[in-house]
Amino acid sequence: MSEGRHAPQGHGRAPLQGDGGAGRRGPGGARPDGPRDTAYPTPGKRRTFRRRRIVALVLLALLAWVIFLVWVPVSAWNRVERVDNVPAGERPAAGRGATFLLVGSDSREGLTAAQIAELATGPDEGGKRTDSIMLVHVSDHGAKPSIVSIPRDSYVPIPGHGSNKINAAYAFGGAKLLTQTVEQATGLRLDGYLEIGFGGFAGIVDGLGGVEVCVAADMKDPKAGIDLKAGCQTLNGPEALGYVRSRYTDPLGDFGRAARQRQFLGAVMKKASTPATVLVPTRYSAFADAASKGLVVGEDTSLTEAISVLQAMRQVGNGSGLSMQVPVATAALATTNAGVAVKWDTPAAKVLFAALRNDEDLVAPPAGTTPG
Repeated sequence: MSEGRHAPQGHGRAPLQGDGGAGRRGPGGARPDGPRDTAYPTPGKRRTFRRRRIVALVLLALLAWVIFLVWVPVSAWNRVERVDNVPAGERPAAGRGATFLLVGSDSREGLTAAQIAELATGPDEGGKRTDSIMLVHVSDHGAKPSIVSIPRDSYVPIPGHGSNKINAAYAFGGAKLLTQTVEQATGLRLDGYLEIGFGGFAGIVDGLGGVEVCVAADMKDPKAGIDLKAGCQTLNGPEALGYVRSRYTDPLGDFGRAARQRQFLGAVMKKASTPATVLVPTRYSAFADAASKGLVVGEDTSLTEAISVLQAMRQVGNGSGLSMQVPVATAALATTNAGVAVKWDTPAAKVLFAALRNDEDLVAPPAGTTPG
């Protein structure tokens, strides 16, 4: 038996049958005659990919912007001060549409001595009074919204305090007693309550970068801290506050001031809803922040209801809403306990309040009509 070397079975590798050398790999393990490991996209595919990426980025930016637009007012709303304004006991029946009480307070709360001097509000003499009282009615059938001023010197019954000027109700019992007084005097069920103070008003105007208003005649009122020339102009916070507070240089007195207040509130909301405000993040945030600091709302007043009030003000500002006041018989009613007061034209006032309660279409009275 001859000796010889035999390769151990199972060692080494014979070419696979039919491989034809295709199993061999070149340097780096790449198949020299097989498909490449990396497939390069065609120019058309690269353009499609870029377009899709741009669209995705734009949609992401729009989503972020929408979230910002929603988050800012919601965050501000969560910081707003709440007050219990719901009267106890029997209240008028609910009417159609919604009617809100909008109050301008002369509260100096939160103002420093320097701010009081700058805003020319005068010192805090104790107690709080309403500088303006308005009804804001929002229709539920598409009629024009309306803002109706209640003269602050209106002589009405105040529950538990006899008859007095209506703004005394706020001093006697705050938002709750004022709400009760207005409801009983008008027969209207109030669906919500909003209040703004001196400092808050000025802050809101400055947060908007000023608000344009057309001044009908020269106004120089040291008590209100203003010296304005007639004509359309942009007012800053202190000037705006003086404009809506001034009454000594207005030939119509409180009635002229109430008209200016309605005019300016409309101008504020008109400015707040313009692209110059909404599309500028810093201005949009500043407006919301100032509003949250200066606003007080009823505990039962929702964000949706507050927005409906602001929208009504905006419509008044752009001319698609109505601005008026409670009809007045005389502004020279002599009283035994409250000096000279305002007496409503009772029949005409009842017609107005019934129209608001029934959500009827209203027509604003001719401009410049005032009681004798």
